Amino acid sequence: MPRIQGFEAYRMAMPRGRRPESILVRVTDDDGLAGWGEVAASDVCWADIEERVGPALLGLDWELPEEVVGVGGLGGSAAASATDIACWDLWCRRQGSPLSYSLGGTRTSVMAGARLGAEPTLDVLLTRVNRLVGAGYTRVTLAVHPGWDVEPVRAVRRAFPALALQADAGEAYTEANAHLDALDALDAYGLVAIERPFAGDDLPAYARLQRRIATAVCLDPADLDTVDSAIAMGAGRMLGLRIARLGGLTAARGAHDRALAAGWEAWCGGADGFGVGQAAAVAVASLPGCDLPSDVTETPTATAVVSPPVSVNGGVVAVPLTQPGLGHDIDEAMVARIARQSLRIPA
Repeated sequence: MPRIQGFEAYRMAMPRGRRPESILVRVTDDDGLAGWGEVAASDVCWADIEERVGPALLGLDWELPEEVVGVGGLGGSAAASATDIACWDLWCRRQGSPLSYSLGGTRTSVMAGARLGAEPTLDVLLTRVNRLVGAGYTRVTLAVHPGWDVEPVRAVRRAFPALALQADAGEAYTEANAHLDALDALDAYGLVAIERPFAGDDLPAYARLQRRIATAVCLDPADLDTVDSAIAMGAGRMLGLRIARLGGLTAARGAHDRALAAGWEAWCGGADGFGVGQAAAVAVASLPGCDLPSDVTETPTATAVVSPPVSVNGGVVAVPLTQPGLGHDIDEAMVARIARQSLRIPA
C-alpha cells in the first residue's frame, strides 16, 4: 500500500505575464516514486492546495487512485483535479502501466479537434479555419454568441461542406425568442453539436432545446450528479469531459462511463499548459466512448516540461503506451527554474 510521503506544488508562469499559467503538483511515495498533475492557476486554487489539499494528502495510505479524492472531501475542486492526476500517475508508475491503459483506454492514437474564438471578421475566420483544415484537423469548434452565430456558421459550412463543425455557445443564450430562433437556425447546418447553450445548471432548458432540434446538445458537466440528472432528463446527447472542471481523472472516467452506457457521445476537452495536463487529456481521449475528436492541444516548446512534448501531427495525437504513468518524462530542473512560487509539505 503506497503512502504519500511528499507533496510539492509549483505555480508556473512564463516571463512578462505571457500565458499559460498553471499549477503543477508532485506527490511522492515512500519508495521515492513521483507522480505529477496540473491545473490552470488561480489564487483560490493555490490557497486550496496550500491550506487544505496538500496537508490532507500527506501521510495518506491508499490502495487505488480512486480512493484519494474521497479523503477529506477533496473531490470536485480544481486543486483536487491536479492531485488526482498526480496520484493516478504515481500509481501507474508503481504498477508499470500506462495511464491510458489503466483508465480503460482502447486507442493508440486520438483525433484532435481545434477551437476558434469569435473572430473580428468572416474573412479572418475563414482564413483561420482553412489553416486548421490544412494542418489535418477534422473537427473545428466555433465560438458563437448572440449576434455572432448563424452568419459565421453559414460561412464556414459553405466554404468547408465536409468539415465536422461544432458551435460553442459559452452559456451565452437564454430561452428568449430571439435566442431560440438563432439556435433553431443553427440546426440547419449539420453541426456535430451545440455546446453549452445555456447556464450549466439549467438542465430543463437543455432538455427543451434537445427536443426541438436534431443537432446534439452538448453538456459541460461539473460533477457526476449533473451527468446522471442530464441523462435521466434527456438534457442533451453529448458530454464534453473537462478534467479540471469535473475534479480529476476519476470523475472524468466516471462521466465517460455513464455517457457510454446511455448511448451519449463524448470527447475530452484539453487546456493550454506545460504538458502534464495535455498528457492527462490524451489518456481520457483514448477511452472507448470518446469517438469524437478531442480538444487536445500541443505543448509549446517554450513551456513544455514533459519529454517528449504532446504534439499533433496531421490532426492526430499518439497515445503513449511504452512508458508507465503519463508516458512522459518530467524535466524537474525546468520546473524549478521557471516556477514563480513553490511550496513543499512538510516545508
